[in-house]
Amino acid sequence: MKTNRRKFFQIAGVTGAGVLSGGLASCNKQGVVTEESALASIKEAAGRAHPQQFNMCGYAAPKLETVRIGFIGIGSRGPGAIERMSNIEGVEITALCDKDPECVTKGQGILEKHGLPKAKEYSGSEEAWKELCESPDVDLVYICTPWSLHTPMSVYAMESGKHAATEVPAAVTVEEAWQLVETSERTKKHCMMLENCCYDFFELLTLNMARQGFFGEIVHVEGAYIHDLLKNNFAKDSYSDMWRLRENQRNGSLYPTHGLGPVCQVLNVNRGDKMDYLTSMSTNDFQMGKMATELAAEDSFYEQFATASYRGNMNTTMVRTTKGKNIMIQHDVTSPRPYSRIHLVSGTEGVARKWPLPGKIAKGHSWFDEDEMKALEEQYTPKIVKLVGEMAKKVGGHGGMDFLMDWRLIDCLRNGIALDQDVYDAALWSVVAPLSEWSVANKSNSIEVPDFTNGAWKTNKPVDVSLSQGGTTGVKIKAEAGSQLNV
Repeated sequence: MKTNRRKFFQIAGVTGAGVLSGGLASCNKQGVVTEESALASIKEAAGRAHPQQFNMCGYAAPKLETVRIGFIGIGSRGPGAIERMSNIEGVEITALCDKDPECVTKGQGILEKHGLPKAKEYSGSEEAWKELCESPDVDLVYICTPWSLHTPMSVYAMESGKHAATEVPAAVTVEEAWQLVETSERTKKHCMMLENCCYDFFELLTLNMARQGFFGEIVHVEGAYIHDLLKNNFAKDSYSDMWRLRENQRNGSLYPTHGLGPVCQVLNVNRGDKMDYLTSMSTNDFQMGKMATELAAEDSFYEQFATASYRGNMNTTMVRTTKGKNIMIQHDVTSPRPYSRIHLVSGTEGVARKWPLPGKIAKGHSWFDEDEMKALEEQYTPKIVKLVGEMAKKVGGHGGMDFLMDWRLIDCLRNGIALDQDVYDAALWSVVAPLSEWSVANKSNSIEVPDFTNGAWKTNKPVDVSLSQGGTTGVKIKAEAGSQLNV
């Protein structure tokens, strides 16, 4: 079987923050990490007890009248985030960091366009981000870097007295997920995973409908990340040092959170229910290895990838909750299919589904027609969309959901109220990836899902979609939007 050493260490939990915490790498008698021992360590880590130090669910950190933000990673997602935050009142962008000085210059250009002062620059070194985290002029560290850096940067930010907001996934190993939880609890600093899909207009609509009992008892939900990224993953100019192609050398549900986050909120996972166990199955890889071989025949650069194994085209992961609900998550970023997150909510009295577009809702055998859908939207559109939705569409970011996410994060910090997504959500939604890797490698056997709340899920309150607190942060669009993604 084709393999590589980096894959072993990543699965075992010894990359990034795993090194700092003495990860769970397993070795054979010669001290060499093997794939079998690395996978075994996933199950060991998943079953380890971690007593709760402090419950971060519902925690309201001290108010920040002005939120001073430092951005790390301004290559891909970073510019759009800087653009969005530049339109939110009560925000100061005080620091910009990227190992490439040209990216920092790009970020400064966005601030200049919005009439904002230059931020302090951190660049020219792989360790420059640590200086940003240590800066007394930063309250929130906003992380837009490759996956393997999310946990070490989030942990360092919290240890430095800063709140952390990281792109998805927040962790790539079980140990990293626990490290995020333990650090957030100990420092009482927020660690939010920037799961923008929780703020999609249709996802928010169905969440509000579920809260008000429209679907009855929710029994089954589905989410996915189906996005044809085959050419992007192999393009030399898409991801620095081909990092995302390297991530695809693991086999499981590698990017579960976009589909998973919204349906977990519908089910009140971590807040009234919890994941019990999961099982996962992948197809073979029918395209990535083939493309690597074909590219290597023409360009020696790709020879390093031609000997690797890749995750299967389609992964399907099933989760059962303690209260007997089912969650299905799918992952396919290779097959030539239209983009889809599925987003299906099925209850005893109704059903909703987003993809294909437009979203549809039903109470029986037939979907509601256009007029009926408009009536439902008028009745159930949550307050956050009514308050900020139109401005979010103007600023953009996947149709506006990115802006809603950023606005809500800032509004919570400025009002001293609990975040919609806490560190337990970041850890749980991310940990599905390594757990699915174990299940795939073990003939789809089930594996228990860690309870990052340590039992607090029984009393934690559901996410507030009524905007009963906060909603006071203003928006001022200062320049034409740019740098935003649509899909």
